[in-house]
Amino acid sequence: MNIIKSINNLNNFEKILWFCSVILLLITFILAPNCDILTMIASLIGVTALIFVAKGDAIGQLLTLIFAAIYAIISYHFRYFGEMITYMGMTAPIALASMITWLKNPYSQLEVKVNHLTGKIWSILVLLTILVTSIFYYILKAFDTPNLLFSTISISTSFMASSLTLLRSPYYAIAYALNDIVLIVLWILASMNDIAFLPMVLCFIIFFINDLYGFCNWQAMKIRQQNCFR
Repeated sequence: MNIIKSINNLNNFEKILWFCSVILLLITFILAPNCDILTMIASLIGVTALIFVAKGDAIGQLLTLIFAAIYAIISYHFRYFGEMITYMGMTAPIALASMITWLKNPYSQLEVKVNHLTGKIWSILVLLTILVTSIFYYILKAFDTPNLLFSTISISTSFMASSLTLLRSPYYAIAYALNDIVLIVLWILASMNDIAFLPMVLCFIIFFINDLYGFCNWQAMKIRQQNCFR
């Protein structure tokens, strides 16, 4: 993996999307009272990771791994134990596994080969999501996690998104977009108690936009790769 090659591989739209996302985040953090540096760093790393994941570039998974670790610390400070457990116990290890899987299944040097999931795999994934969500509900309840309903829903969407990323499916981005919506709600609720967390709301709004682009780009990748093999 070479970050310089990965940056040069971005098209003009992707560079503009990344640049605008970074600038908006920086402005928000600068204007926010009691700016939290760790939150700002996590947001910048996260939005950068999304651009490369949208390209099918394995370096995006490395950045996701770093983002997950920092975001878990932030979640711990606000007692969002569901987010902390999800990102450290699920998102981070799956990001590592995804990075390895993507490197082992390349379409080109900087693009993973898009996978087609069968109905059987989808069924297993849905059952696993229900099982994981049910288990984590009681764990979060035991920790007296704030906003338990949304934290539990976040478990479902995060597990589905991470699993689909590992499986190299374009629908990973749809699952992450749904997760972004849940997290937007969670951090709005957090901001009502501490305005310093308001930048996290914008962070996940920007993540949502990037994930929608990720789905569109992966669909284009899938079509291009299929046509190449005909």
